[in-house]
Amino acid sequence: MAHIDAGKTTTTERILFYTGKSHKIGEVDDGEAIMDWMEQEQERGITIQSAATTTYWQRVSNGKTEKYQINIIDTPGHVDFTAEVERCLRVLDGAVAIFDAVRAVEPQTETVWRQAERYQVPVIGYVNKMDRLGADFFAVLDDIRAKLAANPVAIQIPIGKESGFEGVIDLIEMVELRWKDGEGEHIERSAISPAYAALAVAWREKLIDALSETSDTITELFLSGAELPAGTIRAELRKAVHLRRLFPLLTGASRRNLGVQPLIDAIVDYLPAPDEITPPSAHHTKKDEDVPIPCDVKGNPLGLVFKIQNDREAGSLCYLRMYSGSFTAGSSCFNVGKKKRERINRILRMHSNKSEPLDALSAGDIGVIIGFKLAQTGDTIGTEGFPMVLEKMQFPEPVISVSIEPTTISERDKLKETLAALAREDPTFTTRENEETGQIIISGMGELHLDVLVTRMTKEYKVDARVGNPQVTYRESVEHTAERCERFSRMAAGKENSAELTLQVEPLERGAGNRYVCTVKNPAIPQAIFDAIERGVRASLESGIALGYPCIDTGVTVTAIGYNEMTGTEAAFEACASLGFDEAAREASPVLLEPVMRVDVTTPAEFVGDVMSLVTQRGGQVQKMESKSGGDEVTVSAPMEKMFGFMTSLRSVSQGRATFSMEFSHFEKKAR
Repeated sequence: MAHIDAGKTTTTERILFYTGKSHKIGEVDDGEAIMDWMEQEQERGITIQSAATTTYWQRVSNGKTEKYQINIIDTPGHVDFTAEVERCLRVLDGAVAIFDAVRAVEPQTETVWRQAERYQVPVIGYVNKMDRLGADFFAVLDDIRAKLAANPVAIQIPIGKESGFEGVIDLIEMVELRWKDGEGEHIERSAISPAYAALAVAWREKLIDALSETSDTITELFLSGAELPAGTIRAELRKAVHLRRLFPLLTGASRRNLGVQPLIDAIVDYLPAPDEITPPSAHHTKKDEDVPIPCDVKGNPLGLVFKIQNDREAGSLCYLRMYSGSFTAGSSCFNVGKKKRERINRILRMHSNKSEPLDALSAGDIGVIIGFKLAQTGDTIGTEGFPMVLEKMQFPEPVISVSIEPTTISERDKLKETLAALAREDPTFTTRENEETGQIIISGMGELHLDVLVTRMTKEYKVDARVGNPQVTYRESVEHTAERCERFSRMAAGKENSAELTLQVEPLERGAGNRYVCTVKNPAIPQAIFDAIERGVRASLESGIALGYPCIDTGVTVTAIGYNEMTGTEAAFEACASLGFDEAAREASPVLLEPVMRVDVTTPAEFVGDVMSLVTQRGGQVQKMESKSGGDEVTVSAPMEKMFGFMTSLRSVSQGRATFSMEFSHFEKKAR
């Protein structure tokens, strides 16, 4: 995981080569990377979809040959595809954070770091591109400490830098490592040269010092003056990484094949195996309690769908992480959230876009199941006798929309099928139909996100459609509290349908989301009526108040229900709740909210003034500014609607030398 262009895919390609999974190193720049298999990824030179693979690392330790299975997911770095990172981190046990040795901690690095913290994923770091002009390993270390509030410890330091980068010093074994041949397969180990001896001793002391704060074993050995064995240091560092107390850093230059094998060793040495993580908890739907799920092949089968991909021939590919038990091909299982049985036709182990068949998928494995009809991202797959629901994933709100319409009436059904398939794959992509104009509106995370999706529609799915200009996706909310008593009565099929309820609408703080509460406790009212009221309210929150945009940060409390068992029906209460919400919300001062973006611009120092002038013209407010070896960084918050076409303007004022990344920050009241 990393910011765009830090070298994730390049490093993954080297790992596959050195572990023997591939026989040739695939280069991103040449469009030949195995993990970037989509046509658009090869054309654009970026990762768009996370790609999964399984490889095996063999090494000799204490005279014994050890073999490890490593499941790797290479994630995108562009902020528009941040949901891909989110859903991968949800199901992985460890992560490698990659840093550019020149740019250090970049905006998307902070985002993925927060995602790893949310799911408590242990992380090790790799400072890449040490051969680039301006590379500084020690400055990256300081930047990580300052910006990520992490506790980084160097377990390697570089020998030289920029064009003089030759290799690394291993601070645990206290040896120099150099890569001799062009493809970096052979490592030469040697004693530390006098020129680097003092530096290596100083940094090893820092490593032992940091480790002694988390390990009594290291402290006792150090105080007794005893030699610290490398095996003990690794074992104690492993414990600290699992608890997220220390963040070990390695370094290298993946493009030049320097430093990758020690990174593979570090993955094995410090990141947890599936049976070493704290067991995730799942909610037992019948007992209404949370239960830990230990990684046990003999346990009840339980897995989480974290990604859906459509395949022309095989249909829906459901990527599943198994937490407990095992599923076999040809058997059936239970979609716990949807309360439906599903059939497992085939099980595959993926290697990017290629696959090999498996007989079973067991605890700790990641694989693909073919045959599911209803599964969506975030669904828990288990058995009817063990109805457990694993925690759902949270995805950011789409903030940008475009209208799309088929060129002919006959293309309309094909377009709708394609949009449904893409929405199943990508939880941050939504579609809706504008009832007034009949246009289909698609929404996503940014201009690049929508551009990629539209290109996929036209090239991959062969849909002929016209696309409108990008539009901002607004939201609605309320500013005051209002209460409404609503009565509903309608004759249908000769039978009276009636309902009465009182509800209150109130504003919640920004980012709190919507909240629905029913304070009525009356055993005489059937549960189906309560469910109908909730359905009516939630549907109204989605369809908005005055302008039809979804509501956010709005609280709805039902305080009284008038139920007549002769005339009270589900349809009546659903309609009554919807009408009551609409009336109450209109009285509670509805407001229109617009998305505000965080924009991070990196520019050479001579263009800072022009760049700041450009962002303030677009309604941006400068939050902070700092100087780095890679250029000055300016962080700005700006309304989304003013940021369309920003890339073109930025290039023109900076002679094409400034870059920027933009991500959604929050919604705020739109200025009149």
